[in-house]
Amino acid sequence: MPMQVNGSTVSVPDDPRTSLLDLLREHLHLTGTKIGCNQGACGACTVLVDGERIVSCLALAVQYDGRAITTVEGLTEGKDGSLHPLQAAFIELDGFQCGYCTPGQICSAIGMASEISRGIPSHVTGDLAAETVTTSRAEFQERMSGNLCRCGAHNGIIDAISKVYGSASSAPDAVALIGESAQ
Repeated sequence: MPMQVNGSTVSVPDDPRTSLLDLLREHLHLTGTKIGCNQGACGACTVLVDGERIVSCLALAVQYDGRAITTVEGLTEGKDGSLHPLQAAFIELDGFQCGYCTPGQICSAIGMASEISRGIPSHVTGDLAAETVTTSRAEFQERMSGNLCRCGAHNGIIDAISKVYGSASSAPDAVALIGESAQ
C-alpha cells in the first residue's frame, strides 16, 4: 500500500536509505519541513504520521509505506486553503520570529494535542492515573521541549498553543483536524 503525503499517493523511493525528510524535501519538493540538526534533537523536521509527531530526519521513508504523512503544507483547512487554527494563532500571537522552526513547532503542537486528547501524561502531569490531562502552560512547555526555537519566540509559541488547545476537555481532536485538512 503506498504512503499518503498530505492526501496524495506517493511511492516509496527505490533507495531504502532515503530519509523521510529527504523524501519530503528533495523528492516531493515540500520544503516546509526544515533541516535543522539532522540528528533528531531540534524538532525542525517534525511531521505527523497517522496523527503522531515524529522527527523525519531519523526516519527512513520505507518505514512509512502505507501510512499517512502530514507536513505543514498539508494543514490548510478545507477547499479554500485557509489556515489551520494553530497557524492563525501563531501569526496572531507572534509565535515565530525567523520562522525556521515554525513548521516543526506547529506539527509538533498538533501531535501534542492528540496525545493530550488520548490522556497520555507527560513529566509534569499532576495525576498520572487521570483519564484526562489538565492542560497548563507548564504542560505545554514540557511537551514542546523537543522543539527548539533559537530566536526565543517560546512565549508566543506557547500562547498560540494555549489559545487553540487550552483545555483538555475542549481541545479539538487533532487527528480529526488533520483528516479534514488533507481532503
